[in-house]
Amino acid sequence: MSTRLFVSSALSNGVELELDGDRAKYLGKVLRARVGDTLTIFNGDGPEWPATITSISKSSVNLALGMSIDPGTESPLKIHLVQGISRGDRMDFVVQKATELGVKRITPVLTEYGVVKLKSDRAEKRRDHWQKIADNACEQSGRTRQPLIDMPIPLKNWFGSKPPKVDAEVVLVPNAAAPLALIPAPETKICVLIGPEGGFSETEYGDAEVSGFQAVSLGPRVLRTESAAIATLSVLQSMWGDLR
Repeated sequence: MSTRLFVSSALSNGVELELDGDRAKYLGKVLRARVGDTLTIFNGDGPEWPATITSISKSSVNLALGMSIDPGTESPLKIHLVQGISRGDRMDFVVQKATELGVKRITPVLTEYGVVKLKSDRAEKRRDHWQKIADNACEQSGRTRQPLIDMPIPLKNWFGSKPPKVDAEVVLVPNAAAPLALIPAPETKICVLIGPEGGFSETEYGDAEVSGFQAVSLGPRVLRTESAAIATLSVLQSMWGDLR
């Protein structure tokens, strides 16, 4: 087997681990794993462990862990993506691809032109849904640390409570004078603000400027929100991250 599996348990070298619930069902019924099969597991703390299946029952799978390994799949560039929530599966797509591209944190924001409206109970469910997408993307891409997915928040509220200033803060603006590729190189951290379908309102662009964000463009064409996120992260990782 060449399976990678995220688990929420504490992990250490040489221990026996019992999986139940969805993780056990996935191995036993979906993958049809057998005793003696090997896989890789991780819990988001950094390393990963080779594991061998020692027993399988209807409700559980037991694993023997080997020695931890650091696969070196985390980028030295810490990217915080503040993404306007889009409708349908577009936001799911952004979370998945941003995780594959090494983003460290994703903050979904509710905006004036955004068509998605989330009450508190639905917001928590969506956040959990996006975190699961990120966990699955880590399994597929080889990452051992999941990005932090924040609770959805109105953009105007986020401006008032955003984290301490990072090395660079940029907002995508169509036809902005400064190309993204020509901004000064951040040392380790950059925050990127990307709008939903329809972009940000003039008030929101103004708030971004007051908050310290520099307006940048990705070229002469207007990209869809999900395309803009992928293109931006790819450019950043290519210039200053681990895609150089």
